[in-house]
Parts: sequence; structure tokens; C-alpha cells
Amino acid sequence: VLCGCVRLTLAVLIFTLALPVAAADQHSYIGLLRARDLTPFGLTRLDMRPAHAVAGQAGDWAIETELAYQHTWAVSPNVENYLKALPGRRELGPAELEDISNLPGENYLLDLELALLDVTFHYAFTSHWSIYAVMSGVSYSGGFLDGTIESFHDNFGFTDYGRPAVRRDDVNIILDLKSTQFASFSAPTAGGLLDPTFGIRYSGVRMPTKWNLVVEAAAKVPLQGFRPFLSTGRTDVGVQATIQRFSDHHAFYASASAVYYDGNLDTPRTQPQTVPTLIVGYERRLTDRTHLIVQGYASLSIYSREDTDLDDLLKNKYQASLGLYQRRGRSVFSFAVTENLQNLNNTPDVGFQMGFAYSPALR
Repeated sequence: VLCGCVRLTLAVLIFTLALPVAAADQHSYIGLLRARDLTPFGLTRLDMRPAHAVAGQAGDWAIETELAYQHTWAVSPNVENYLKALPGRRELGPAELEDISNLPGENYLLDLELALLDVTFHYAFTSHWSIYAVMSGVSYSGGFLDGTIESFHDNFGFTDYGRPAVRRDDVNIILDLKSTQFASFSAPTAGGLLDPTFGIRYSGVRMPTKWNLVVEAAAKVPLQGFRPFLSTGRTDVGVQATIQRFSDHHAFYASASAVYYDGNLDTPRTQPQTVPTLIVGYERRLTDRTHLIVQGYASLSIYSREDTDLDDLLKNKYQASLGLYQRRGRSVFSFAVTENLQNLNNTPDVGFQMGFAYSPALR
């Protein structure tokens, strides 16, 4: 899957670099995709949204909506081998849970899909200072992508990671994480509202022509207290700096953030820590209205040897996104696909994102 996605991305980049386009200024660009990390257990902590590149004036406002959907199949080596040895397809239950619990070492299975809706409100006090608030809701389910992904693996000769042993479109969660065990064969919650995020943005740092620096600070506030799979009940805070470089045909972005994550007392249990993240992106104008956006995401794992002995969960997270923007007057529509890179058992296999934004600043 990885090699195919890399080849496709390179082909798209080579093709679009060869396209002739009219010159553009900074105000023609949209910026990085406003998508967050969709790792299931990561939704309850603060994740800084990548900064946009829209320049506004005092009194400008904006509203953004992002609908994201992801599929996760993550499995430890012993569980994968166990599933591959089973004949036929089945609904997992107490018997399989007992077998997995008796396997040597630490074991792990996460099979689910989720949908996330973000609604973000922005308001600019000056041309450089603005504030924003993000309200989010999530729904967990077995989804509908299992059959499509299995067919893709079969057609292109990729390993199935034990998928054919499990009934399609079910939820299966079996966690050991150093014997703090948790198991569920249905959605752990029907879903609900996540903690809101409140942030402030500053873009007035003096920079050379065609360069821009955006600095942000944000906090995730647990207004409703602890709720399993929805809120850790703790406040997280973060800062982010994004450098933006604009040219006639292209824009380049690099964003670095650090989030103080106050930990989680629920399963999976994690300790308070600072989590750094790096995002790089490239935006290309295809036409006056349509832009291509490619971006990469890298972040450290929140787990340590004190939490788990599973190497896949200790590795860094890498993801790549490929998307399109379509400008319509003062509105922007977006669509993007996000693919897991390298470490397949610590981030979603694949995700999709559709967005809509409206602002008077999109002149």
C-alpha cells in the first residue's frame, strides 16, 4: 500500500509541476489542510490544527466545517498469527478473547471506524490577531470499509494481517498494555462531543517579502469532565509556529508544535508529557480556483516502555495527505485522503476528509 501511495503522489506532483498557471500572490493560497490526527485514542487529547494561510482584516470572521472518516486495523504479531490460524470468518467473542489472553507476551487488536465532525469559528480583532474555537463530535462504529480494503489487498497481493478471520464491519477492541486489560466487541460509546479547543493566533512578525510566520496557542478544556473515549477530564495546552513561503505558482509550509498532554487515567493509561509534532506541506495552483495540497505529518508516540512492550505502539507516527481545494467566491471546498506511512499499527490505515469554509477574508 505504501509503495503504491508514494508512486501515486510522485506522479501527481510531477504532472502538476509541469502545468502552466498564472502568477499568484499570498492571498491566493489557502494553506495546510486543517485536519487533525485521527488515531482513535488520540482524539481525547489536544491536537494543534495546521495553520491556514488566509490573510484577514480587523472584524473578519470565518466558519469551517471538517468531516473526517477513518478506518483502523491494528494488531500485534501474536494476535495476527492467531487470527491467521483460524478457519473461516467469525464474530469474535469470549472464547477468542480467552485464547488471545493466553497468548505469550502483550497483545493488542483494534478494529473500528470513526467519523469526526469539527466546526471552527474564527474572529479577527486586528489584521494580525485572531481567536478561534473548535467544537468536535465523534461517532464510533464497525463501519463499511472492511470489504473494500480486503479486496484491495487481495487484488494487489498485500498481506491481510489476519483480517479474513474476523466478521466484517464489526468493532473489536482487545488491549493489554502491560496488563491494564480492556476488551469490547461493540462500539465503546455511541459517540458524543469531544472537549472544545480555544486558541489565539498572531501573524504580525516582520518577515522578508513572500514569507509569513504564524504563531498560535491553544487549550483543550474538559467542560463536561471525564468521559470514556470522549474526554480525559484534563486540560491540555499547546503552542505552534508555522513558516509559510509564497511564490508565483507554489507555496511551501512547515509547522512545528508542542502540546502538553496531561495524561489519561483510563485505558489506555498514559502519563503526562509533552508531545512534539512536525507538519510540512506544499500547495500548487492548478487553476485560479483549484489548488493541489500535499502534506506530511510526523509525531512521537505517547507511549513508553512503562506503558507497553509492543514496538509498534512505541514507534513514531507518520502520515501523508493528498488533497484538493476548490474556491467559490468567499467559500472553499476541500477533499483529501490520508494514508498511514511506515508503522501500520499505530495510526489509521486510511482516512478521508471533506471540508467547507466561508469567510469575508476570502476576497
